[in-house]
Amino acid sequence: MAEQTMKITAADGVHARPATALVQVAGKYEADVNIEYKGKSVNMKSIMGVMSLGIPNGAEIKYTAEGSDADEAVAALVAKTKEEGLGE
Repeated sequence: MAEQTMKITAADGVHARPATALVQVAGKYEADVNIEYKGKSVNMKSIMGVMSLGIPNGAEIKYTAEGSDADEAVAALVAKTKEEGLGE
């Protein structure tokens, strides 16, 4: 299992456009990929799931993945999060 914690620094938090970009990245991997916020975990391949978390600026999130390409999936999500200017 792979995991990485990040802090969301974007003023608008994780809103629809960057959430869609993250879901698209997660969908490229076979691993089961999740995002956790405030004790709730949802499938990163579901835009509705990600949006249901309502992740605001300053939130601490954790990406987790389990499967053959788990490490690559988490690394790609971390890179995309930074690329989108969402967090560090």
